[in-house]
Amino acid sequence: MAVVGQGAPMRGAAGHPPAHAVLSPAMVPHPREELFSVLVVDDHPLLREAIAARLRSMGAGTVYEAASVAEARARAHANGPCDLAILDLGLPDGSGLDLVTELRSLGWNRLVVLASSDDPYAVRSAFQAGAQAYLLKSASAAIVTDGVKRVLDGGVYADPTVAPLLATGTRVPGTDNTPRELSAREVEVLQLVADGQSNKEIGEALSLSALTVKSHLSRIGRKLGTGDRAQMVALAMRAGVIR
Repeated sequence: MAVVGQGAPMRGAAGHPPAHAVLSPAMVPHPREELFSVLVVDDHPLLREAIAARLRSMGAGTVYEAASVAEARARAHANGPCDLAILDLGLPDGSGLDLVTELRSLGWNRLVVLASSDDPYAVRSAFQAGAQAYLLKSASAAIVTDGVKRVLDGGVYADPTVAPLLATGTRVPGTDNTPRELSAREVEVLQLVADGQSNKEIGEALSLSALTVKSHLSRIGRKLGTGDRAQMVALAMRAGVIR
């Protein structure tokens, strides 16, 4: 695991920061010598270095690099949370989504996913795991900059290419082929049904009563025009809402 860009902030003429390194106070997560610290996790060295260079140009004072889940985990446990993490989902030794969830639980509050896929399920899964932004590897430098700034400012961001997918990603055509909107909770319930869990098991997983789970399934059934669990799951899978 390499550390790049560590040291004093960049200075311009007369000791003032150069214009490209100046961020609004709201974008500076903590008062410290550098503007913000970052962990970049990607197994492709050239892409990782390009991202690191882009972040340094935005004012990052410390950029850590990791090429795998194991390296990222070691960094997280050794030094605690950075102000920002940018993570590839396709890592060689484990799930990038699991890493997002793990870092979130360790107090990393600004997580940006960098992925190749614009699949609606992958996009939703990243946000459900705790990411604040989803960027495509094919994104322009301007889009990457916009996404990072938005997250540093406490917001969320979706690559313009995938943003429309989020708007329609929970719409499932019913038995009459009319798209119906499912809530995030209803999607969670259906995913667990697809995983073969009973109402009681779903309730335990989501901290709901079995009766509440049954109510969710009844509502889903009314929306989709079927009370059959297998058919509900099949319709949702076909729409790409669940895997």
